[in-house]
Amino acid sequence: MLSFSQRKGLKPVSEIIQTDSMNDELRNTLWNTLDYLLWSKKNFINDGYGGRGEILRFSKFIWRNYFKKPVDTIPIRGTEVLRFIRNYFFECKWYEVYDFLEAVAEYRKLTREPFYDELNGTLERELSAYRFVNEQLTDITNEQEVEMLQEALQDQSFKGTSSHIQRALELYSDRKNPDYRNSIKESISAVESIAKIVADNPKATLGDALKAIEKKGQLHKALKEGFEKLYAYTSDAQGIRHAMLEEDNLTADDARYFLLSCTSFVNYLKSKI
Repeated sequence: MLSFSQRKGLKPVSEIIQTDSMNDELRNTLWNTLDYLLWSKKNFINDGYGGRGEILRFSKFIWRNYFKKPVDTIPIRGTEVLRFIRNYFFECKWYEVYDFLEAVAEYRKLTREPFYDELNGTLERELSAYRFVNEQLTDITNEQEVEMLQEALQDQSFKGTSSHIQRALELYSDRKNPDYRNSIKESISAVESIAKIVADNPKATLGDALKAIEKKGQLHKALKEGFEKLYAYTSDAQGIRHAMLEEDNLTADDARYFLLSCTSFVNYLKSKI
């Protein structure tokens, strides 16, 4: 659940959807994912016969290709190597963590053991703005999108609309129990709320409101039709029933897309008032 400061738009959205920072929860969870995939793997630290295990090959790769240090500076004991890496991981800048993850992913690719899905799952759960795409970390939410969302949350001129966006963000960003289906509903409701105001018809459905805005010359027909086709919803008593919402496999990507696209459309419609 969003805190008071987040609901009031006082805490930057960038601290929720992490674009230029990394909170302790994300860093800790990424480390635990690496522990699951590598550090605690059988024979990784020790080979079972008193010698170093896979960490010897791993450390040589990381020393040469990432740290750019002489390989003869690698600690002798596997536990010391891991301690060195751990100290670096928890002391480096947030973006250096992502650099390190790419290096580890490159190592795993050489061993023909890609683990992008596991890391992407962690990045998604902890609301990182980055994912592995084509073996590289890529922005999925850029700074401009975060600023757009922040602007909509801070605008209290249309409290009903803002409250829907706030609720959509809250449901999307709940790390313990995210509700993507209802987050999408709230995003669509935000558009419906502002569309009724622009159309000057509080009882209109979203479709009717968009038609009225088009007739007033405030919305291009192609844009109106594109929005209707994109969401392909059919009005019910609440005006927000959507076939997609009946699916069981909605993801964070679905909810984030609706949150950002609906917020963008809300800001566009506000400009028509």
